[in-house]
Amino acid sequence: MKSTWMAAVAMAAATTLLAACGSGSGSGSGSAAAPGEKVTLTYANWSEDQTPAMEQIAAEFQKANPDITVKVQTLPWTEYWSTLQVGAAGGTAPDAFWMLADHFREYAKGGQLLDLSETVKAGGIDTGVYPKAVTDSYTYEGKLFALPKDFDTNGIWYNKALFDAAKVAYPDDTWGWQDVQDAARKLTDKAKGVWGVAAPIDPQGGYYNTILQAGGSIINGEGTASGFASPESVAGLKFWTDLQAAGSSPTLQQLSDTEAVSMFENQKVAMYFSGAYWAFRFHKNADLKGKVDVAPLPQGVKRATVTSGIGNAGYAGSKHPEELKKFLAFLGGTKAAEIQAATGTVLPAYKGTQQPWLDAMPEFKLQVFVDAIEYGVPLPVAGNASEWQGLAAQYLAPAWNGEKPVQEAAKEYQAAVDEVLAKQ
Repeated sequence: MKSTWMAAVAMAAATTLLAACGSGSGSGSGSAAAPGEKVTLTYANWSEDQTPAMEQIAAEFQKANPDITVKVQTLPWTEYWSTLQVGAAGGTAPDAFWMLADHFREYAKGGQLLDLSETVKAGGIDTGVYPKAVTDSYTYEGKLFALPKDFDTNGIWYNKALFDAAKVAYPDDTWGWQDVQDAARKLTDKAKGVWGVAAPIDPQGGYYNTILQAGGSIINGEGTASGFASPESVAGLKFWTDLQAAGSSPTLQQLSDTEAVSMFENQKVAMYFSGAYWAFRFHKNADLKGKVDVAPLPQGVKRATVTSGIGNAGYAGSKHPEELKKFLAFLGGTKAAEIQAATGTVLPAYKGTQQPWLDAMPEFKLQVFVDAIEYGVPLPVAGNASEWQGLAAQYLAPAWNGEKPVQEAAKEYQAAVDEVLAKQ
């Protein structure tokens, strides 16, 4: 199988970005700096919203480790991954960086990530303080390659002002699928350019959850086959295609022109199914003050939500592996979690540190996301997850656009996913 990060070496456009993340990194295994020697580590992320908190965390680490300077670097989403892919293959990756579960195995299998197993053992780090689903997502062949930074579950973000204008009751924990569809129809006012819900082809915030709620499966327990074409999974997909067919959502083309989250912020859609990670952004948006809240996902046959989280990982080729391990251990500790929580930046993974996050944005019913852990299902990451997930739009768009029956599109997508899984 041709790895996506190896293929990215050919991406000439990304090479201009390497210098931005190359400081402090190298291709050797490195060794600990001599006592008193100054060391600089780079720490890369993709979120401007979270950058201030990451800089505060770096400053706290530097207070306790004055010989280590941490430079926080932020790149836009697409540039972040292209830079990391090329850097990991070419020896110029940042020292520390955010990792996602669906990209993780590419890097772990390629030997690009720093093994943190001994760091955890030597430092007496109790991985039980993190949600097991997130820790498991960053474990490969029995070794841990990233420490959980945060975790996320999903809910219904909704605009109370639009609900009030349409005289529709707010969603709550009694809602089922039909309640969503009925409300979305009533909330849609195309003359005003307003839709009841955003229904993009979104796995994590959308159809993974409804597939699970219908009793379907995404990938089997062995990670060898997908279940998209089962009757239950088709029902989970059909929840979204029905919303499109009813005209209760912007079209895929409209959602391509303007992201669903932006349409929600622009108050063009009344409901947006997505994660806890948007809370801080919505909190800071003055136009949404007093207008937005969140409710649990609707029930299908059962309650379910996928859960995942960002992991803090390190580059195996760092020139300063010992200092890097020390920094990663700090990132996985209580102080870093408390800073994230108190600033409202994100829902921290470290057990017992979530309350300040809840308190930082009292206008939202954020407990919804914490409670959802009880029915959370780990985000599926079998095989080359980023590859088979990347095929979703190609195979599912015809169903979303009403050009092909959902069952047929699901069957074709399942075959494509199974082909990828067979290559692992």
